[in-house]
Amino acid sequence: MFENLSDKLDRAFKLLKGQGKITEINVAETLKEVRKALLDADVNYKVAKTFTDTVKEKALGRDVLISVSPAQLMVKIVQEELTALMGGEAADLNLKGSPVVILMSGLQGSGKTTLSGKLANHLKSKKGRQVMLVACDVYRPAAIDQLHVLGEQIGVEVYSEREQKNPLIIAGNALEQARNKGINTVIVDTAGRLAVDEEMMDEIARLKDFLKPQETLFVVDAMTGQDAVNTAKAFNERINFDGVVLTKLDGDTRGGAALSIRSVVEKPIKFVGTGEKMDALDVFHPSRMADRILGMGDIVSLVERAQEQFDAKEAAELQKKIAKNQFNLNDFLGQLQQIKKMGNIKDLMGMIPGVGKAIKDIDIDNDSFKHIEAIIQSMTHEERERPELLNGSRRKRIASGSGTNIQEVNKLLKQFEDMRKMMKMFTGGNARQMMRNMPQMRR
Repeated sequence: MFENLSDKLDRAFKLLKGQGKITEINVAETLKEVRKALLDADVNYKVAKTFTDTVKEKALGRDVLISVSPAQLMVKIVQEELTALMGGEAADLNLKGSPVVILMSGLQGSGKTTLSGKLANHLKSKKGRQVMLVACDVYRPAAIDQLHVLGEQIGVEVYSEREQKNPLIIAGNALEQARNKGINTVIVDTAGRLAVDEEMMDEIARLKDFLKPQETLFVVDAMTGQDAVNTAKAFNERINFDGVVLTKLDGDTRGGAALSIRSVVEKPIKFVGTGEKMDALDVFHPSRMADRILGMGDIVSLVERAQEQFDAKEAAELQKKIAKNQFNLNDFLGQLQQIKKMGNIKDLMGMIPGVGKAIKDIDIDNDSFKHIEAIIQSMTHEERERPELLNGSRRKRIASGSGTNIQEVNKLLKQFEDMRKMMKMFTGGNARQMMRNMPQMRR
């Protein structure tokens, strides 16, 4: 995501490195490269030109502090303007009323049905809402089946009428059932087409007039670049949607849609889809995205994901075990599984400042932990609790049971023991003692 754009912007800023001050000439050279980088990322031409003109005006009108280099100042200005370009602040959903109705719109293939499931899961798990999904795509039986599968997966009710071909009747009946059951949020999945057409627009417009939804969201595939922006414009002119959701932002996308769409349709990006799993939906934060584009990482989002997965009480218990040197392979396996729930491993590492660029050319398989899990799961409960029991014959059995070899088993156990010693060292009194000893160690 945005890797090519990040690289090209980084090269553009290097033109200012070593410069003592900002001048019209060196700013023009830098911004020529910035504009080219934006256009290569499939950003709308007018948006790219307006953006670089604004950056130029602000750069030439700002004094460079002694402690800040021209390149650093330019990065700061570009970060501020990228944030503004993408909307400035995160935009909330309007959840006032009962039931709240959220109408999903978009072309076929944009990921609208999957996104409906992800949004239902988000509102249920993070907002405590009671959610109903409504299947109003009357043209594709597979879409109805898919919605039922997703609903079962996340524990959300799905309303459908397979024989009914009028989406307004289906939606009306679903709303009545939601009121009767005390369900406070209804997400309506609608039909998509392979291209914008009048029949499609008429149907979604009639549904909106009938439902009067609190939120109408336009779902668009981020990988389609400027086509996404043009489609968004056509939909907005007809149904005046409230916000945009970008799907497949974890794919090989150049980023043009994310950077252009806010300016062109003047509607906020509210969510981004970042993977296949039902929890792979993030609230869109323009400033955090700008930081990531510029290679600054996104520690806030990383911490938020960690907080969602790690229970405070469990963490306190784990700390006690570490302090007593009782951290075992069951605990280690549990921690690995929680990390995996946080999302794509390479994406997570990219949120750490400076790491994204370092690993951009490294292929990090999201199944990297599988052989570790296989080794630990091939142990008995007692062996996981007491790794010191693992003699040669036991290790040979574990290697055979996990489909690995004894060298891999030995390597894992060595790394685990080293990690356990390190964790013990940084806990409680040992950490304080280490800090006291540091001046002597330096001598």
